[in-house]
Amino acid sequence: MDATFARDMWKVIEPLHAVTYFAEECRTANKDVGLKGFWMGYFGSRGAPLGRVSAGTIEATFFGFHPARVRRAIPDAWDFASPESILAARSDAAGRALRRVFPGIEDVAAEAAPLLQEVVTAADGSGRPLFAANRDLPVPEDPVEALWQATTSLREHRGDGHVALLTAEGLSGLEANVLVSALGVVPPDRFHESRGWSPEEWAEAAEALARRGLVAETEATEAGRALKARIEQRTDELAAAPYAVLADPRMLYESLLPATRALASEMPFPNPIGLPRPA
Repeated sequence: MDATFARDMWKVIEPLHAVTYFAEECRTANKDVGLKGFWMGYFGSRGAPLGRVSAGTIEATFFGFHPARVRRAIPDAWDFASPESILAARSDAAGRALRRVFPGIEDVAAEAAPLLQEVVTAADGSGRPLFAANRDLPVPEDPVEALWQATTSLREHRGDGHVALLTAEGLSGLEANVLVSALGVVPPDRFHESRGWSPEEWAEAAEALARRGLVAETEATEAGRALKARIEQRTDELAAAPYAVLADPRMLYESLLPATRALASEMPFPNPIGLPRPA
């Protein structure tokens, strides 16, 4: 399976998954289930498939967030709402958000959800904790919720592989953020706001990357750009393999594209995910 196809699939899968962060239905659902504030909602909802895990587990698997931001929410989140109740709330809210934003999502789900589930089943969970935890959840009976859950599993599969590659290159979560910013993908202030790092910590990480020859002042060097390109290429290659189970993977991509374009209205651009606006 071609790595370019895996990147195309990321661009259509990510917006479907990301309603859980940006859609009002999902933010309200986290509040209604008992989670306090946006960040407890974020860490609790995304981390719920792992069970009642420690803050350290969330730090390690989510990657890139300031430990203090995580520890203000975890493990306290599990005292406000059980992972089981959070999982039910996030699935229902995501389904409602997708229906609101793209009324044709029922037809898309009927066609795409079973194919995405085939890919999920074919994917290797070795070394991919967030993917494996999501894969092992029961497939929702509601087809739109099933679509959302499958896209969530596959985006976490890609993300787990990406984190493994970043750590293999000796990059911390903060340094990975700085490098992305130095490439002009995401402005530094967006990372300060979303990931919780102070300007002083950001500057220290930039100095560490400068010593490695990866950034110069606020811009990535040729070596930095080459390193990031290698990581992205390998991320795509690792993410591509499960799609080989499909007879016509491109048909799956085409079926998801209209919903993805509609969902652009729910996301900020630029965003901390680094997702580009749909063409």
